Amino acid sequence: MIALPPKILVESLFREWLREDLGRGDRATGAIIKENHPQQEAIWMAKQTGIIAGLPFAEQIFSLLGETDCSPQVKEGSFCQEKQEILRLSGAPHTLLSGERVALNLVMRLSGIATLTQCYAEKIADFPAQLVDTRKTTPGLRLLEKYATQLGGAVNHRFGLDDAAMIKENHIRVAGGVKNAIERVRSNLPYPLTIEVETTTEAEVEEALTTDVNIIMLDNMPLPLMKQMVTQIRNSGKPIKIEASGNVNLNTIRQVAETGVDYISTSAPITQATWLDLSMKLL
Repeated sequence: MIALPPKILVESLFREWLREDLGRGDRATGAIIKENHPQQEAIWMAKQTGIIAGLPFAEQIFSLLGETDCSPQVKEGSFCQEKQEILRLSGAPHTLLSGERVALNLVMRLSGIATLTQCYAEKIADFPAQLVDTRKTTPGLRLLEKYATQLGGAVNHRFGLDDAAMIKENHIRVAGGVKNAIERVRSNLPYPLTIEVETTTEAEVEEALTTDVNIIMLDNMPLPLMKQMVTQIRNSGKPIKIEASGNVNLNTIRQVAETGVDYISTSAPITQATWLDLSMKLL
């Protein structure tokens, strides 16, 4: 079961988005619907097939505007069909109409990510390699977008720069080499955080193997070289995890998995996802 982000971490985002959308008030709803209007029901319908993600957040968004009864008609993270009812709501019309766009936007965005993530995960389901997301996320949405990739079958990479130390090309250049960079980071790293180093050549992999690095990333390597490096790292006898990254897409991910890496990271499920089209209708 995928854990929801703590409410305290996301509620401020929802409040800000509602403030942005409401502005000085919902002029159409305020003019047409009186405050004493009876409770009304609404349904959300899927206009295309995909994985549903974010329904618990929709409930939180509506609840910030008023008491709302939300009854999901599909399980969070499950597959929905076109024209399928996915959520039933009951509440004041003001609440339902004023919260509609913010709630739908978020769920459509997260559902699109979960749907594309599942496409990637399914491609390598018969391999030991795990699909991993990246920090290429929409500013302010990282916690939610990474939640969606988990629903789609990915494993979360680090959430921020303080989760682990990833030594990248520019770090290596400044430090004067792979070994120097790893040694400097290790001497300043709190236990039990790990160190991952990005490598692009055989020489860099060999240099990394002389250190106590925890993870070696094989970045943008030709597949034959990647497979050779996997063998070399395994033969070292060190308990080093191997991650592949760069030029990973739906057409290449199986070939990358065939090299024997432990993880395959790609930003595509987030950066290339299209929204899953959903709509709300008052009954």
